[in-house]
Amino acid sequence: MAEDNSLIELENTELRYFLKGIEKRYGYDFMGYSKSSLKRRIQRYLVQTQTKTLNELLPVLLKSDTAFVDFLQNVTVNITEMFRDPWFYKSLREKILPSLASYPFIKIWHAGCSTGEEVYSMAILLQEAGLLNRSKQYATDINPQVLSTAKKGTVSLQHMKEYTQNYINSGGVQEFSQYYNVADGKAYFDDSLKKNMVFAVHNLVTDQSFNEFNLILCRNVLIYFDKELQSKTIHLFTESLIPLGYLALGSKESLLFSADSAQYEVTDSKSKLFRLKPKV
Repeated sequence: MAEDNSLIELENTELRYFLKGIEKRYGYDFMGYSKSSLKRRIQRYLVQTQTKTLNELLPVLLKSDTAFVDFLQNVTVNITEMFRDPWFYKSLREKILPSLASYPFIKIWHAGCSTGEEVYSMAILLQEAGLLNRSKQYATDINPQVLSTAKKGTVSLQHMKEYTQNYINSGGVQEFSQYYNVADGKAYFDDSLKKNMVFAVHNLVTDQSFNEFNLILCRNVLIYFDKELQSKTIHLFTESLIPLGYLALGSKESLLFSADSAQYEVTDSKSKLFRLKPKV
């Protein structure tokens, strides 16, 4: 398509002008995102809104908060599922939760939580390990709309067969259906899973650490950042972990490009689970 080529070949100065306008008006800094991935998502949005150029789109977004929210919803990546990569959750069950059980209270941060499926998956793990009542999960995302969905704790029933199999493959031994109720074609997670969840907008690019955590999960977010922003984000997590706290990344992510990599030891290489070394 002609539009695809025109956008993919945009001069960096044109894209930079557009992104700087967004940052100045709304405080969202996309400069450190992977340019090829960001361009593809913006291109789809241009086609969807029948807008020809970035120069035409920018004033619309700057003048209308509603238009910007729609833009944000479409260009941020919100792909998730319950017990995604079941072997990862099995490793959490067997290698991480027994260690966390030694703490009187457990704080977990889901950075880039999207619509919350990962948060509810963790709540089920904590419940089955007898740790839910002495834990708190902080779920954050840059996108307010996906956070609103996450707070509701609803999932389309069409996904539940897959999620049930994921749960079983992760080592779950209960009836998965006991964790949700069904109405209007949706699964509603039980309120008991929600009681120790806090949902909030947080921008990994511009915002600072806000607590000390035993475990931070940021899976399949860093792949959309360039190497410099990946390193900056890992440092934010390092500053946010307690000594000997755990960090979980996505299957295609690593600590290789981080200046903090030497501060971690590998807990499970396949599951991309790392532990912060004690400070000397």
